Amino acid sequence: MAIDDPVQPAHETEADPATPAAAGERGTTWSALRPLVLRIHFYAGLLIAPLLLVAAASGLLYALSFQAEKFLYSNELEVPVGDRSLPVGDQLAAARKAHPEGTVTAVWPSAEAGATTRVLMTTPEVEEGKSLAVFVDPYTAEVRGELASYGSSGALPLRTWLDELHRDLHLGDLGRHYSELAASWLWVVALGGLLLWLGRRRTARRDLLVPERGVKGRRKTLSWHGTVGMWAVLGLVLLSATGLTWSRYAGENIGAVQDQLGGATPVVSAALTEGAGDGGDGHEGHGDGHGGGGSHEGMTGMDIGIDNALAAARQAGIEGRLSVILPSEGSGYVVKETDTQFPVHLDSVAVDPADGRVIDELRFADYPLLAKLTRFGIDAHTGVFLGLANQLALAALAFAPIMLTVWGYRMWWLRRPTKERRLSAGRPMPRGAWRKAPVTALLPLAALTALAGWFVPLLGISLLVFLAVDLVLGLVARVRTRTAA
Repeated sequence: MAIDDPVQPAHETEADPATPAAAGERGTTWSALRPLVLRIHFYAGLLIAPLLLVAAASGLLYALSFQAEKFLYSNELEVPVGDRSLPVGDQLAAARKAHPEGTVTAVWPSAEAGATTRVLMTTPEVEEGKSLAVFVDPYTAEVRGELASYGSSGALPLRTWLDELHRDLHLGDLGRHYSELAASWLWVVALGGLLLWLGRRRTARRDLLVPERGVKGRRKTLSWHGTVGMWAVLGLVLLSATGLTWSRYAGENIGAVQDQLGGATPVVSAALTEGAGDGGDGHEGHGDGHGGGGSHEGMTGMDIGIDNALAAARQAGIEGRLSVILPSEGSGYVVKETDTQFPVHLDSVAVDPADGRVIDELRFADYPLLAKLTRFGIDAHTGVFLGLANQLALAALAFAPIMLTVWGYRMWWLRRPTKERRLSAGRPMPRGAWRKAPVTALLPLAALTALAGWFVPLLGISLLVFLAVDLVLGLVARVRTRTAA
């Protein structure tokens, strides 16, 4: 992201960042705080930009992977449209026959003409946390193929690999620190850049949103850096916030606050009452012949079959794209809507496998507001909220910080103290900027910084490291100055 001064007066092209603020700003709170914001923005951009660059590049590839999967796995995902779909129970039986070693956990019935049914299994050869997705032709019950599947969106191998690259660089828990550190600083860099860009003097208001014309060199780069950042800042802050919700450390704090505010996501209850489904009619372990499916792993008693469970759910108003979680000992079927397109359809019901009664239901309209917003935010971050439009917006938003980082480093390079020294670099705002800030502004800022550092731990720890390094560099500079004197 930004690693240079984007707020120099419009008439200056190569001025040093230490140039005093405009005369009209002297004596204002902003003119006092500006050097401090600029120094933080400079160091954060300089040191965190590589992490943001990796996160943005991997996020760009992830956003494009949705359409790539449709092409790459078309044989598994698509089939010729037939005259009539077979019962889902027959399709389930075909998947079980092809993989008798697997334990079926859920079924995604074909949601549209020409789409396969997806049967999810846990198998020894698939690593923990993922499922084996068996793709079945709904018209012939032919097994079209098997692929590893991950997450509620059913990410297939390509998207799963890119998702893990974006999340932890394929380094497991250790790699998660990178993504959390990037998300922790993204909003700081973005909002800091916004303040600096808004506070910049300019001859025309259009230069706030549109790159300047007829300028060259560093000023041209600065203009593109500022205007693109201006357009992207809201999306970048939202990406930062939603990314932190499932981070390792900040995510725990966010979850705790959400629970305290009553915004936890509710879950439909599939627990059976005592004696339900106990097979008292003597048909223990067998289906009733309507919709098939038979008994399920870990379950005893009567089972009406997946087709009857689906029929009961549809009578309760559960329609469209569905996911069916099969019953186990002590629990019934759970039939959930999975359509995240707007308006979303995420209602769910639990069905008693013994008699097809709906034992619990949960409507998305009844979610707490905070739970709804969290769901929208996470789905938008993962590219499933608005389908293709969401994915294109994500791709554009991921491309923005890539260019902002490139422009930031270019400005840093162009502002070298001496052009002949090719290995030299731009200078940050001089130390001691915080001493010039008024106490009335500095104390609230320090309190907010401490609160943010506690709530977002990696932000607080890295900020302390930055301050420690800066302090050491300052001491070294003083020693050198005294020695030279």
